[in-house]
Amino acid sequence: MTSTVTPTTPFAPAFVVSGAPLSFAGLLRSEWIKLRTVRSTIWSYATVIVISLGMALLMSSTLNLEGTQVPESEQGSWIIQVSTFGIIFGQLVVGVLGVLSISGEYSTGMVRSSLTAVPRRLPMLAAKAIVLFVCTYVVGLVSVVGSYLVASPILAGKGLSASLADPDLFLPLLGAALYLSLVAVFALGMGTILRSSAGGIAATLGVILLLPTVFQLIPADWAADLLPYILSNAGTAIFAGSDSMEPWQNILIVLGWVAVSLAGAAVLLKRRDA
Repeated sequence: MTSTVTPTTPFAPAFVVSGAPLSFAGLLRSEWIKLRTVRSTIWSYATVIVISLGMALLMSSTLNLEGTQVPESEQGSWIIQVSTFGIIFGQLVVGVLGVLSISGEYSTGMVRSSLTAVPRRLPMLAAKAIVLFVCTYVVGLVSVVGSYLVASPILAGKGLSASLADPDLFLPLLGAALYLSLVAVFALGMGTILRSSAGGIAATLGVILLLPTVFQLIPADWAADLLPYILSNAGTAIFAGSDSMEPWQNILIVLGWVAVSLAGAAVLLKRRDA
C-alpha cells in the first residue's frame, strides 16, 4: 500500500505579493498604516496641537503691553513668538514619537516581518522617515497656523497685528513646522541605532534639552562658539531668528544632525540582525 504525499509550497510573507518584493509605494502605504493605527501616534500628535493652541491662548491673553507702543516693524516678531511658542514643548513629544515608531517594532518583533519583506532594509527606513516627516510636518503646520488664528484676535486688541499672507510671518511658521518634522526624523534615527525605547528617548531628549545646558555651563570660548550649532538652538533659530546666521543656514545645521542620525541608523540596520 502506497501513500501519496502532497507537496507544500514555501511560506510567503504577507508583505510579498505574487513572489515579487514590495514596491516602494507599497512600503509607504505599509508605514502609513503602521503609524496611524498606533495609539501613541494619535495621542502624540493631538498633544502637540493642544499644547500649541493652549500656549498661544495663554501667552496672548497674559501679554501686558500697557503703556508700550510696539513699532509696526516689530509687531510681526511678537506674533511669531506667540504662535510658535508651543513648538518648544512639541519637539519633545515628536522626539518621543519618532523613537517609538521604530523601537516599538523591535519590542514586538514586527520588525522581522518588515525586514523579510524588504531584505535590503534601507528602503524600509527611508519609507518610515518619509511618512513620519510628512505627517509631523502637517501636524506642525496645523499647530502653528492654528496658534496664529487663536492668538491674532487677542493680540489685535492689544495693538499687535500682522497678516498671515505676509512672508515675514508665514515663512517662520513654515520653518517651525519643518523643524518639528526634522526632530521626529532625527529621533527615528536614534531609535534605530539604539533599538530601545528608553535608550532612544533618553538620547534624543538629551541632545535636545541637556546638550545646550552643558555647553552653556562650560566657561570656555569654544563652547560658546558651538552653541549655535546644537540641534535645538539651530532649530529654534529657524523661526525665532538669529543674529549670527540666516534661517537657511540653521536649516542646514539641523539637516546635518538628521543626516548623521540616519546614516548611523542605516549602517547599523544593514549590519545587525533583527
